[in-house]
Amino acid sequence: MRFLILVAIVFAVLLSPDATTSAFAQATTLVILVRHAEKADMSSDPELSPAGAARARALYAAVADARIDRIITTNYKRTRLTAAVAADSLGIDPIVVAVSGGLAAHVNAVADAALGDGSGGAVLVVGHSNTIPAIISALGGPQLPDIDESVYSDFFVLQIPSEGKPRLAHGRYGARN
Repeated sequence: MRFLILVAIVFAVLLSPDATTSAFAQATTLVILVRHAEKADMSSDPELSPAGAARARALYAAVADARIDRIITTNYKRTRLTAAVAADSLGIDPIVVAVSGGLAAHVNAVADAALGDGSGGAVLVVGHSNTIPAIISALGGPQLPDIDESVYSDFFVLQIPSEGKPRLAHGRYGARN
């Protein structure tokens, strides 16, 4: 809970419409990264389980006031369904970056989409246990290990200023697992 309060404060300061912060907010990109929610089975492209559907709702609750302007998913159902509650509620059509051409190509394509035209904003990225840490690194954040296959509650916020070093916050959302 404390992490979500911290994230809310970061969002309020960085994305405030106030004239004194608007130039800074436009030059700063906030990238929220999560692994897809719990999957229903071990097939190659599964739906979400009931716990996964609950986590997708919890994700929207965590980002509802973050002024998300882009959502990025993969072509797999589990990432699209994890993002669907937020996308539908915010009226955003997700950018689907297919997992193709190898891990590095996918990671770079997601990083490029997250940065957009460089004007800043807030982006939600829903990926996989091996892509989320790689995307964080590609965006200038620290190198992290892959997310454990049993963990679905990680919530990363990478603040990318137009000048200076990106900063990463890490917490959890939804039910702990």
